[in-house]
Amino acid sequence: MKKNLITAALMTIATTILLGIIYPLTVTAVAQLLFRDKANGQLIVRNGEQAGSRIIGQSFTGRGYFHSRPSAAGNGYDAANSGGSNLGPTNQKLVARVMDNIEKLRAENPRVPPPVDLVTTSASGLDPHLSPAAADFQVARVARERNISEETIRQMVQAHTEGRQWGFLGEPRVNVLELNLELDRR
Repeated sequence: MKKNLITAALMTIATTILLGIIYPLTVTAVAQLLFRDKANGQLIVRNGEQAGSRIIGQSFTGRGYFHSRPSAAGNGYDAANSGGSNLGPTNQKLVARVMDNIEKLRAENPRVPPPVDLVTTSASGLDPHLSPAAADFQVARVARERNISEETIRQMVQAHTEGRQWGFLGEPRVNVLELNLELDRR
């Protein structure tokens, strides 16, 4: 029994060192060497300042910016509270929130029905992308606020539209942060 206890304790120590220290440090080192940008959160730096991350959404509220998809993650894009609301389609809280979002968007663009991704939250609540239709819905407001032609804004949206991954996975999408940074550069 004593021999088995010693063996179990030594195996616990050995696997803890191997799998709890050596393996994570090795994976981290390889990631830093080969995939530095991805390992560090794909941060975007402009003029020496961190502007955000390509893979985590953030809130834009100014009328001259493209607005992100609504977030259910805590106080707006809080990665510590990532996750959907878990409200079902018949939940009155969800219905009221979606209807409120629809009314706000109708005031902005009364002749066009708002795209679904502008009135509903994503599963993680941290989605950095919009559909091209959601970006197009906002073109008139952004062009008016920035005193730029709608055609110029549409060209910018088109330039920042990413296609399907490997040509067949997912849907076309627009990274809101990158598009808004482009607007500020102009």
